[in-house]
Amino acid sequence: MIFRIKSRILGKIPTIIFIGLVIMFLFSSCASGYKMVRPNTLNYVSTDQENGIKLEYKYDLLIKKYAKKELKKGVKLVAVKITNNSENDVRFGSDVKLTYQNGQEIYIMDNADVFKTLKQSPASYLWYLLLTPVNFYTTEYNSSSGFEETTSSTPIGLILGPGLAAGNMVAAGSANKKFKMELMDYNLAGTIIKKGETKFGLLGFRTDSFEALGITVD
Repeated sequence: MIFRIKSRILGKIPTIIFIGLVIMFLFSSCASGYKMVRPNTLNYVSTDQENGIKLEYKYDLLIKKYAKKELKKGVKLVAVKITNNSENDVRFGSDVKLTYQNGQEIYIMDNADVFKTLKQSPASYLWYLLLTPVNFYTTEYNSSSGFEETTSSTPIGLILGPGLAAGNMVAAGSANKKFKMELMDYNLAGTIIKKGETKFGLLGFRTDSFEALGITVD
């Protein structure tokens, strides 16, 4: 793979544009970080209530690569706040169930499965190794003869390819670690919500829409 950099001004312009486009492409393909959701700090607007159990929830939590995976895989991650104002302790998933507004019960995915579905794939960044053969050739022009002479080449791919691959794999792995940790910390499956207690959680389920949610209490 060979790119030429020409020294005269007119020759530099297309090269600079090309390099700029390459840099833009590389950055858009980079691994993304994970922004912690922190369900206990969110401002909830959407609510539902039944028999003293109040549900508050919020969609649209993920950003960048994770948001794209959410859309591609047809999975929605929702932050919930459940307050037990009833006279009894309740268990989420058996006594209290998440539904759509029409009453249809929602199948809540296990948070471990949510992670597997939405995580970034560090191995996918190995494609950067394809840049390893890249060389930049500097070409000078003799103003008097009009002939061009290739004076030097730099094998920048030897650093660029492995460097980008390793850097993105580390970044993706670090972001995934944060994502998994938060999903486990806010896993509500089987959680007992005591009388007067409020619990926060992250729930994933398969849907392509942002339907209004509700709860049923047995």
